[in-house]
Amino acid sequence: MRSSSPLPRMSRRGRVTIAVLVGVFVLFTLLGWGVQAWTDWLWFDEVDYTEVFTGVLVTRLLLFLVVGLAMALVVGGNLWLAHRLRPRLRPHSAEQATLERYRMALSPRLGTWIAVVAGVVGLFAGLSAQSRWNQWLLFRNGGSFGVKDPEFGIDVGFYVFQLPFWRYLLGVGFTAVVLAVVGALAVHYLFGGVRLQGVGDRMTNAARAHLSTLVAVFVGLKAIAYVLDRRAMLLEYNEGAKLFGAGYADVNALLPAKEILAYISIVVAVAILIFSNAWMRNLVWPGISLALLGLSAVAIGGIYPWAVQTFEVKPSAKEKEAPYIQRSIDATRTAFGLADTKTTAYAADNLTPPASLATDTSVVPNVRLLDPQLVSETYTQLQQVRGFYDFGPKLDIDRYGVNGKTSDYVVGVREINYGELTDQQNTWINRHTVYTHGYGLVAAPANQVVCGGQPFFVSGFLGVKTQEACSSQTEQIPATQPRIYYGERMEDGDYAIVGQTDPNKKAEFDRPVGEGGGESYTYTGEGGVSIGSFPRRLLYALKEQESNFLLSGAVNENSKLLYVRNPRDRVEKVAPFLTLDGDPYPAVVGGRVQWIVDGYTTAATYPYAERVNLREETTDELTGRGTFQLARENVNYIRNSVKATVDAYDGTVRLYEFDENDPVLKAWNKAFGGDLVLPKKDIPAELAEHFRYPADLFKVQRNLLIKFHVTNPGDFYSAQDFWQVPNVPDAPDSGQKQPPYYLFTEFPGQDGPRFQLTSAVTPNGRQNLAALISGSYVDGQPKLEVLELPDQTAISGPVQVHQRMTNTNTNIRQQLNLLSSNQAQVQYGNLLSLPFANGMLYVEPVYVKSNQQDAYPLLQKVLMSYGDGGSYVALADNVADGIKQLAEQGKRAGQQPGTTTPPPPTGGNPPPPTTGDDEPPLTGELAAAADRVQAAITEVRAAQASGDFERYGRALKTLDEALTAFQQAQGQATPTSGGSPAPSGSPSPSSTGSPPPGSGG
Repeated sequence: MRSSSPLPRMSRRGRVTIAVLVGVFVLFTLLGWGVQAWTDWLWFDEVDYTEVFTGVLVTRLLLFLVVGLAMALVVGGNLWLAHRLRPRLRPHSAEQATLERYRMALSPRLGTWIAVVAGVVGLFAGLSAQSRWNQWLLFRNGGSFGVKDPEFGIDVGFYVFQLPFWRYLLGVGFTAVVLAVVGALAVHYLFGGVRLQGVGDRMTNAARAHLSTLVAVFVGLKAIAYVLDRRAMLLEYNEGAKLFGAGYADVNALLPAKEILAYISIVVAVAILIFSNAWMRNLVWPGISLALLGLSAVAIGGIYPWAVQTFEVKPSAKEKEAPYIQRSIDATRTAFGLADTKTTAYAADNLTPPASLATDTSVVPNVRLLDPQLVSETYTQLQQVRGFYDFGPKLDIDRYGVNGKTSDYVVGVREINYGELTDQQNTWINRHTVYTHGYGLVAAPANQVVCGGQPFFVSGFLGVKTQEACSSQTEQIPATQPRIYYGERMEDGDYAIVGQTDPNKKAEFDRPVGEGGGESYTYTGEGGVSIGSFPRRLLYALKEQESNFLLSGAVNENSKLLYVRNPRDRVEKVAPFLTLDGDPYPAVVGGRVQWIVDGYTTAATYPYAERVNLREETTDELTGRGTFQLARENVNYIRNSVKATVDAYDGTVRLYEFDENDPVLKAWNKAFGGDLVLPKKDIPAELAEHFRYPADLFKVQRNLLIKFHVTNPGDFYSAQDFWQVPNVPDAPDSGQKQPPYYLFTEFPGQDGPRFQLTSAVTPNGRQNLAALISGSYVDGQPKLEVLELPDQTAISGPVQVHQRMTNTNTNIRQQLNLLSSNQAQVQYGNLLSLPFANGMLYVEPVYVKSNQQDAYPLLQKVLMSYGDGGSYVALADNVADGIKQLAEQGKRAGQQPGTTTPPPPTGGNPPPPTTGDDEPPLTGELAAAADRVQAAITEVRAAQASGDFERYGRALKTLDEALTAFQQAQGQATPTSGGSPAPSGSPSPSSTGSPPPGSGG
């Protein structure tokens, strides 16, 4: 008689239904994977980087299979072994009777159940393993750094290339053993090898031998973990020194403790095997051994290091931690490329504008006025021509040699913005076959404005005639192929279908001509994937879920599909091992527009180096406004090892080696065949002229230098000389950091003007200027330089300078108020800090934007100051006039020694009204007003020295009122032949006239 199954059987129809549903799910999943893989292969074949596609794919598949199969065999093998070791006879008990029904259900298909469990475990293990393809490739191809860690003398390459994958494998081993123990224990219990009730032993000899062996393996793995932990300690955070890397307590207490624990673990593993199986054959002594291991871990690995840290290190941490702080300083400066930073002392003790300002030829002529963020709207309005063209929210700074002179230019690419197409234009045909590309790289000198504050455009023209004075009449930066098929405004779904069978049929809109007309064009480049055949059209119809690939007559046998059109996305796809800078920029090289993208190699396991989060360190006012936000990646090693280019016409991607000594790049290049990255010698000279110090790398290095410019461990521990990055000068309460800015200028100690990225920093907790940090290229090599000011400098920082230039001079404040009204708003450009003649020159362009629809910012004035930021200030129509005003103020100050009140030691305020020898003394109300100003300045200094911010604010308000009263008294005074004197540094209103806001010139 056939026994009935304890579980009900499913009907045939139900089984068929489930099978069909599973089959459909698997079919569509595999179809989606297949379509994605096939189209990816075609894309990589187009850009000629198939070795990346196959290399990554094969590596991921191998890791999936090897790790997944290994995990499945370990877990499945132990389940099978547990069943194999089951007792033939089981004592009768209520417990066994309850389990019998489950044994009856599982036994007929036990092999299937074991295979299913092992398969599921192997699947998840394989999926996890395939994501570690980058660790495996570095593990296999990594070499030596040529630098040894300061504790063990092991090459840094072990930590960067080997340690991460060893730790992952150790984690896989722990997971496999734990799952095997749990699974084996469950099978032993189910089949009677382990019992909770009944007479006799609770565990058979076979079950005990099996489980104890697994536990011994686990403890053996723990011994290996202790060995790796000793190496990994050099990567941990040292709370005592507030730095990364093993400190005094770690090296002298925790390090030997882990070595002892490793030996104890080996002894315990052997003891478990012996006591459980060869000697006493019970679990009492193995349990005691495990308990002793746990107590040892707490006592030796926890309590003892804590006691050393608490009672030995903390009372004299500065001395105890000094050698380890030095290790962290040295490692951080090496890992982040700070070791060769050149620091130059800059006295900055000249607070009076020198006469040489008016005759300078190295700094003043190159002062940049155009702010790439503000003038983007101006470019769009003046060079857009059609509503669907766009320059993005931020432009870029580059330099070009025009007419034998090299200077910096604000450049932007006229791209298609598909979001600005009208409803009528935004059909599938128009979006993907008509409006396929932008046109032209538009450039304007960064230090020149015309026609009421507009940029002087010199390139990227569409053939539209402009006023001769408002733009160049010829292309000064000519591009033989100005069309932009690949650009920053392209998103994932913005693909283009190009190519025609009839050479006379041109479907693509090329550029506007005349009133409302336009020329047409047919793409002739090498870029794009051919979709002329029916299988290809079907493939991409499935990929894009768009039937027009099959139905539309716009797709013909010569059609090509251009996709992944954002240059940063293209580089990221062909070089997935690189971290890319958030600000790609265009350049005309060889007559073609090339996008230049800086690529970084990074690591997170450089011993003793500071660990930073890339997103946090690179976020500032411009993040998300034309620059991409970096991922939340923690790194403690970075190199700008690759300069990548993307051709804006055909999408060609090239990777050029820039750092020839980077071991990480060498490992990646080796992993993908050895010729993935072109050698540095192959970089075209014209392209190299447009390389610039990358912004995100500079931000990371600058943010580290504010601490790690201190190289003495005692001073570092005291943290008294740390700096900080100031907030945005015209919006300090926003909490956003001032972005670094590109300048083509010459700093003290340099042999000529350089194109350099610059940032001002202030002392920690104060606002006066501490240093200028700049990054540039010298002979093709990156160079970081620091101009360090004295601790008690009188030079103000960016926030102070902006406030003093715009608030403390009544005459200037009145003029700025006139520019700003209900019909217009004032916008401030980059505040530039320029060291000059042992002093500091500040320049801040002032833009005015009308509130009318489609208005754009126009540069109307230039704020300039010299010295402490408040004593000598000018508001002029242009740089030349501002320099003349400052020079004249300096000349008057030099002719009247002893009459100008010196500025306070940390930034200061306007000096009191003074008179020269040829001017009559102040009398009556004017003298009383001058005395009131003097008293207000004295109170400002006292409040500033006290550190009381409320008192300082009240003092500034009092000073403002006193200055206003002085101006009123000055206007009411009876004029004499010499005229009433004005406060020093106040320019004459007649010299700063400007057109009405929003007038456009």
